[in-house]
Amino acid sequence: MTDTSKRWQNRTLFITGGSRGIGREIALRFAHEGANIVIAAKSDQPNPRLPGTIHSVAEEIRAAGGQALPIACDARDEAQLTRAIEETVAHFGGIDVLINNAGFLGVTPVAVTSTKHYDLMHALNTRSPFITMRECLPHLSARQGQVLNLCPPINLDPGWLGAFAPYTSTKYAMTLLSLGFAQEAKPRGIRVNTLWPATLIATAAVGMTAGESGLAAARKPAIMADAAFALLNQSDRFSHEVCWLDEDVLRHLGETDFSHYANVPENAANIQRDFYIGTL
Repeated sequence: MTDTSKRWQNRTLFITGGSRGIGREIALRFAHEGANIVIAAKSDQPNPRLPGTIHSVAEEIRAAGGQALPIACDARDEAQLTRAIEETVAHFGGIDVLINNAGFLGVTPVAVTSTKHYDLMHALNTRSPFITMRECLPHLSARQGQVLNLCPPINLDPGWLGAFAPYTSTKYAMTLLSLGFAQEAKPRGIRVNTLWPATLIATAAVGMTAGESGLAAARKPAIMADAAFALLNQSDRFSHEVCWLDEDVLRHLGETDFSHYANVPENAANIQRDFYIGTL
């Protein structure tokens, strides 16, 4: 039974992606607070290569104490995104938080990146957040809502710029959109933040690109979920900056020991820093 004292009860989060990984973990974190959660993701049917669907996560949300609305939605498709937002408002009455979590990780340099893959990165990492922010704007404005985009602080170190410029250009574009939208939406009472992991996070995408060694040197997605919850739940404490790392959010709350987030506990002292943190 949902605890009626939970402050997030009857508040609605619209999350792109979310059938696995960080998005799923954020959804479950807010489910424990009684929130209404929309999982708008492409994974409608089970995939033997990737765990989780919108329906399995919806079941987990309900079991954790939240309300769930799974919507099959390809975040590359403007019409599907618009319909998903309209369905959310019709079902829950509005939107309090937009979380742009869907994305595509492509760690290849310009020389070997196909146009198809670049278009996919652009569609998911930049175009989709642009559409959702625009379409959710009137609903967020009505509730003085919040936006959380999962994208990195802009680091112009030449090493990162040269490593995989196609992916970097789309994620930095998402950050620029977030910084600009934060100013545009401020007069409407809407707060915009970005969040990025300071270390590798144990997700399916990391497993496919970095393998078992990457997963062994990663943290659990729970650290991103805890940071996202803090950013959104105590937004006044974080209003002085738009862009945040998960570690910095938790340090701001007084937490300094992150060893319990290690994906492999015995490797807690050997966690690998994530993209765009420091120099390469």
